Amino acid sequence: SYTGVGKNIENLSFRLQHGQTLGILGGTGSGKTTILNLLMRLYDVDFGSITIDGVDLREISNADLHRQIGVVLQDTVMFSGTIGANLRYARPDATDEEVMEAARIASAHQFIIKYPEGYETMVGERGVTLSGGQKQRAAIARMLSQETPIMIFDDSLSAVDTQTDARIRQAIGKRFG
Repeated sequence: SYTGVGKNIENLSFRLQHGQTLGILGGTGSGKTTILNLLMRLYDVDFGSITIDGVDLREISNADLHRQIGVVLQDTVMFSGTIGANLRYARPDATDEEVMEAARIASAHQFIIKYPEGYETMVGERGVTLSGGQKQRAAIARMLSQETPIMIFDDSLSAVDTQTDARIRQAIGKRFG
């Protein structure tokens, strides 16, 4: 619980193996965001445990945990700078090829190369020059370039059309599934 009164999530248990996918659906207030917050250790569980490879999250440093988990939220954050710098934000040492491959998987490469400056195009504060769907695809590419073993997509395809959504899901499944 957040307040110590009542329970936001009760009797939840799931186990995923490498390469498996889990979809969590539910109405507003059903606990989807709470699960994400617990996985990212913004809060610790009151009862039970959450483990990765048998290790309780509370025994893993936040830095190590965040190297294991990549997250793309519905409301994306873009920083003032180039598209390429935004895609490298979580992994500055990523090669051009790695960044472009992540962008291809996220269906972002196609719109990026249409700009005269390509990956060196300035996106402005909060990515003002990009549409909502472009920002989401860029954020997905940024997370994919991290190469984390755990990837969480929190309604991160809400601003793209169904064909692009399907193409991104298929490419992610092919590359990481």
